Amino acid sequence: MQKKQKITIVWFRNDLRTRDQKSLFDACQSENAVLGVYCFDPSHFETTRYGFKKTEKYRAKFLIESVEQLSDNLQDLNISLHIAHKHPSEVFKELSERYAITSVFYQTEWTREEKRVEAKVKSALPNADFIENYDQFLFHPEDLPYESFQDIPEVYTNFRKKCEKQSEVRQKVPAPQPRPTHHLLEERNQAPNLSDLGLENFETDPRSAFPFKGGENEAWKRIEHYFWDTKKLQYYKKTRNGLLGTDYSSKFSAWLANGSISAVSIYHEVRAFEKQVKKNQDTYWLIFELIWRDYFKYISLKHGNKIFQIGGVLNKDYDWGNNKKALRDWINGNTPEDFVNANMIEIKETGFMSNRGRQNVNSYWAKEWKQDWRIGAAYFESMLVDYDVHSNWGNWMYNSGVGNDPRDRKFNIKNQADRYDSGGKYQRTWLQDSLF
Repeated sequence: MQKKQKITIVWFRNDLRTRDQKSLFDACQSENAVLGVYCFDPSHFETTRYGFKKTEKYRAKFLIESVEQLSDNLQDLNISLHIAHKHPSEVFKELSERYAITSVFYQTEWTREEKRVEAKVKSALPNADFIENYDQFLFHPEDLPYESFQDIPEVYTNFRKKCEKQSEVRQKVPAPQPRPTHHLLEERNQAPNLSDLGLENFETDPRSAFPFKGGENEAWKRIEHYFWDTKKLQYYKKTRNGLLGTDYSSKFSAWLANGSISAVSIYHEVRAFEKQVKKNQDTYWLIFELIWRDYFKYISLKHGNKIFQIGGVLNKDYDWGNNKKALRDWINGNTPEDFVNANMIEIKETGFMSNRGRQNVNSYWAKEWKQDWRIGAAYFESMLVDYDVHSNWGNWMYNSGVGNDPRDRKFNIKNQADRYDSGGKYQRTWLQDSLF
């Protein structure tokens, strides 16, 4: 009987990159052949209890593009990416029948569904070592100025100020050297298409504020454009509440969400920009937003499944509605508020919505109509190209009065429309000129 070849696996999840990639770098220190694995988990494309597909066509297409680019970039390192449209535990079991898998390097998650998947994969490979890392933060968990996650404050400002004073952002992980060519495993295969995932193909809407493609190279292309070609970063704080066009904000969120680029990489690019071009409130504000992203991750580490529960992290006992007509009207942009309607049509047609829009439609759904905020969060999970479990559910709690907003604000939609769309151009773009 032929002896199985020993291999080391990098299990890619929301870390679809080769730069600043700790799992990949550490795996490449092994003498074994290295194999990348990515699983299009069928459960990610099922219909949830709220009636939406967990992942709709917009994020799915962006994900497919990201995985294909990762495969190409790994090939440059003489590493194949094994892509499968199956549950991860099945994929690893099949691979273990062909290879002696000695170790699996991966970025760990901590929300409930992801932990279940991890447990099943570990069961499928009882003899392998699993080396996890926390590779999705700006401030690494080991560098926080807190004894434990339970000490994370419930107010963002307190968290930010203490981290800025007492924590440092780590340097980027070096890029691995290409592997010996004789180590290359012939395991490279194609990503599924939208049809394979049970989704319909589509053309990008010409009005979209996010017409970008997925993938590590595309993320760095965006950095090059937003920082170095146009130098728009120096105006970020002034323009970030915009509604139309590609450059009112950095638009890094989708690449960050699936890990095509790291928060640490963006941070060091900002610092380089500040040295070479300009340092001001605008450049700082992008770092400020990266810290917000960290904060919601740490809140979910602290509170666990509470971020998915109706009372949120505050255990609030509100009387929430679940009106089917209200949901249809909200989703289809058929509410009495045209500013809400325009934003809801934008997400329906493009899978994207501005930060300003997200806060308004959330507040309207939860605070005006008093409908179950989790339904809105689940709809965003389905539709958003830049969905991130921690930021999405954290922001929905925050704007619904069950999260980390110490002031429990409610948006005045008309005032918001007057302030951010005073000429009505955004609303006309999505609601057609005849409405104005």
